[in-house]
Amino acid sequence: MPVYEYQCSGCGHIEEVFQKISESPLEVCPRCNGKLKKIVSQSTFHLKGSGWYVTDYGGTKAGSKPKEKTSAKSEKSASKSDSK
Repeated sequence: MPVYEYQCSGCGHIEEVFQKISESPLEVCPRCNGKLKKIVSQSTFHLKGSGWYVTDYGGTKAGSKPKEKTSAKSEKSASKSDSK
């Protein structure tokens, strides 16, 4: 359920309320009975950890060696030519 913030135009009180999206907005301040206005607040959603930045994709991790790209066909053909 989202958290909405309302500010009273009379006393300036800010009220945080858990509300469903379908619920109607609050209109009356619980402190002074003034008119409430819904305000836009900062999001508390943060992306943390590896994988969220461009620098985390496509590179090798520190301390790991890049894998050698060899196919099964090239290994077989190399072993056949060595045995002749």
